[in-house]
Amino acid sequence: MSTLYRLLTEEDTSAFCHKVTEALAKGWVLHGDPVYAFDASTGKMRCGQAVTKEVDADYTPDMKLGAQ
Repeated sequence: MSTLYRLLTEEDTSAFCHKVTEALAKGWVLHGDPVYAFDASTGKMRCGQAVTKEVDADYTPDMKLGAQ
């Protein structure tokens, strides 16, 4: 059994909400509060949300976390 961790990020658009919602639908759980920051390189706001998931497999660095 392993606990997987992902940090989902996206520009501050509905795409971010869809990304988080898709992860929740696949069994990921919110971990902590969302974050909101200005990306000076693009001049846009970005959002981030950590998610975790328990899986019945040993973690390996080559796991495709989004596919879990």
